Amino acid sequence: MPEKIIQQGAEAKIILKDNRVIKRRIKKSYRILEIDEKIRKLRTRSEGKMLERASKVILIPNVMKVDEKNKEILMEYINGKKLSDNLDNFNEKKQEEICEKIGENTAKIHDENLIHGDLTTSNMIYVEKTARNNKLKSSKSKKEVITDNKVDSIIVNNKLMSKANSKLGVVAGNITDLDKDNFEVYFIDFGLGFHSLKIEDKAVDLHLLKEALEAKHFKNWEKLFKAVCKGYSISKDNKKVLEQLKKVESRGRYKEKY
Repeated sequence: MPEKIIQQGAEAKIILKDNRVIKRRIKKSYRILEIDEKIRKLRTRSEGKMLERASKVILIPNVMKVDEKNKEILMEYINGKKLSDNLDNFNEKKQEEICEKIGENTAKIHDENLIHGDLTTSNMIYVEKTARNNKLKSSKSKKEVITDNKVDSIIVNNKLMSKANSKLGVVAGNITDLDKDNFEVYFIDFGLGFHSLKIEDKAVDLHLLKEALEAKHFKNWEKLFKAVCKGYSISKDNKKVLEQLKKVESRGRYKEKY
C-alpha cells in the first residue's frame, strides 16, 4: 500500500501506510543541516517519551516504534471521528458527555505533570467502544489472549490491558471504567507537549482548549467548557488550576485592551 498524506503541518507530515500512521518530521531548509537534524531528533525522542507516559493514564495511539534516525514515530491507526469535524453533529447532551470525558483525560495527564501543549478538538478522536467491549468481555481467565486478528487482550496484575488493531480502530494503554460510557476520547499529537509541575502551564493548557471550543464550536461552547471543568474536577489540583485559569484569562483581556 502506497503512502498517503492525511495531514500536514508546519512541523510534520502525518502519513497513512498499511493501516498504520507515520508521523514524519519535516526538514527545515532555513536551518543549518546539523542543527536541523539535532532538533528533529530531540523532538521525536521527546514526543515518544510523552506518548509513553500519557499511555499509562489515558487512551492514545499505540506507539509501535520511535525512529530517531529517520525522525519518525510509527503508531497504530485509530479509525474514529476527529472531534473538530464531528463534535457539533452530536446532540447537546452527548456533546457535554464527550467534553466531560475530555476534562477527565486532561486531569489525568496534568496529574502526571504532562502538558499537551495543543489541546484542541483537532487533536482528539471519538471512538465507539461497543465492539471492543464485546471482545473484552469474552476474556475469562487470567493471562488469556484472544488472537482472532481483531483484539489481543491480557490481564496482568489484575488489570485488563488491551490492544486492538486498526480494523476496530482502537488502541489503549491502561483502561478503566470500560462500561461507564459507550465511547472513548483519544488524545493525539503530543508534538508540543512537555513536562511541568507548574499550575500556570496546566491553566494555559485549559485556556487553549477553552479558546478552541469558543472558536470551533461556538454555538454552545460555554456549556461545553463547563462540562470540561466538571470532568477536570477529578484532578488533585483542580481548584488551583481553575483559579489560575481566571488569572490567565484576565491577562489576555488586558492585552486585548491595550
